[in-house]
Amino acid sequence: MELARTPEPPYYAVVFTSVLSLDDEGYHEAADRMFELVRGTPGFLGFDSVRDEDRVGITVAYFASEEAISVWREQPEHVVTRGNGRERWYDAFEVRVARVERAYRKGRG
Repeated sequence: MELARTPEPPYYAVVFTSVLSLDDEGYHEAADRMFELVRGTPGFLGFDSVRDEDRVGITVAYFASEEAISVWREQPEHVVTRGNGRERWYDAFEVRVARVERAYRKGRG
């Protein structure tokens, strides 16, 4: 897996932390669709996402501006999928939005 490539700061990070419910029918397909859709959002810069064996997941999506975050938040299919997440797929979740002021990178190869 490659880490998201982001520009020089400042930019924004939306951190979505969740605990996936045992009733996850349809979740993985919906998540794949959201990753596909967000890539087409103007101002979207990339994302990093992981989920562990305890069903805890963290997705960090990077955006150029708060306006870009709002466009993604209001995207109609995303609105519907968020509702399904609240009702069925997540036992708990939290969303945090932060402005990235500094970023450092190290990589091999």
